[in-house]
Amino acid sequence: QVQLVESGGGLVQDGGSLRLSCAASGSIFSFNFMGWYRQAPGQQRELVAAVTGGGSTNYADSVKGRFTISRDSAKNTMYLQMNSLKPEDTAVYYCKGIRLVKDYWGQGTQVTVSS
Repeated sequence: QVQLVESGGGLVQDGGSLRLSCAASGSIFSFNFMGWYRQAPGQQRELVAAVTGGGSTNYADSVKGRFTISRDSAKNTMYLQMNSLKPEDTAVYYCKGIRLVKDYWGQGTQVTVSS
């Protein structure tokens, strides 16, 4: 059973930083795609950052230059380093992995940025 477990969310002030973690059961490199999504109240879930199995990354325009996605194979964990946080970054953040053709989601972690 594949599991993804997020952690690292919390309350931070405008301009602050947080690092989210997504721990996978099994090798992180068994996923051909992994990404961070977020969903704010009343809004659709959106892709924030993604990394392919080959290591290519892409980011939403709203977070470019502020957020960094990375993976640690030794810990089977994906990270999202979030700097210069803004109130509009407030949302529940989810990690997603695609292994072969199946999607796996974590349970989400709340990030709240106060002004």
